[in-house]
Amino acid sequence: MIVSGLWRYPVKSMGGEPLREARVDPWGIAGDRRWMVVDRSGKKPWAGEFRQLAGVSAVQTGDGGVRLRAAGHPDLHLAEPVGGEPVEVTLRGVGRAVSAGDAADAWLCAALGLDVRLVWLDEPARRPMSESHGGRPGDVLSFADAAPLLLTTEPSLRQLDAWIADNGGGPVPMTRFRPNLVVDGEMAAFAEDGWGEVRVGEVLFRFAEHCDRCAVTTLDPATGRTAKEPIRTLAKHRRWDGNVWFGVRIVPVNPGTIAVGDPVQPL
Repeated sequence: MIVSGLWRYPVKSMGGEPLREARVDPWGIAGDRRWMVVDRSGKKPWAGEFRQLAGVSAVQTGDGGVRLRAAGHPDLHLAEPVGGEPVEVTLRGVGRAVSAGDAADAWLCAALGLDVRLVWLDEPARRPMSESHGGRPGDVLSFADAAPLLLTTEPSLRQLDAWIADNGGGPVPMTRFRPNLVVDGEMAAFAEDGWGEVRVGEVLFRFAEHCDRCAVTTLDPATGRTAKEPIRTLAKHRRWDGNVWFGVRIVPVNPGTIAVGDPVQPL
């Protein structure tokens, strides 16, 4: 088994970027979800309701900043707003973040058609991971929902696509599930459900929880349209405890570097 894909999402809920190699920090892949869009009350808009968020892409730049891109708008490059204005945010365990500045807010308002602002998490090590999501004392995360990384596997997606095809549907791209780490190789579909620990290259990861999936996976970022898949088929084959499931959330046990092609060894 090997790493077949690595992804980073510099801005929460926006399109991400594929990587060949990534540094893994205690809170996840370096640069992952360090930025977030919030409304004027500090609340994060839900991508399932505000679909235009997925139509904006973000790429991390060499200085640790980001470059934002949206159709019909010039690209915007932002440096890390060190020392910027503090902003109250409602995301659990954060409390405050740093404003990206007026230029970023104006660009986002024009690109999204929403009265929003962009904020940056200056110190991810201060946000604790919740015990309800498998966190242990000392576990931390960025603006990610529940755990530092999400792992998915190609055999599981192939099985899901086969189930969808049985109902006359087409394949679903892995990007719909917004994984950080994708694994391929000789394994059964959904084998990752039973991994307690997994070594990827030089980094050891611990299972935190299975990942429940929402309607955001039905959204095509290119068109802004939604469909019934993959939720309909997951509800038929992968439903328990009132949710549907695909992928597992994991926590790094040690920092290090991982790369596409690295060996993957469940322990």
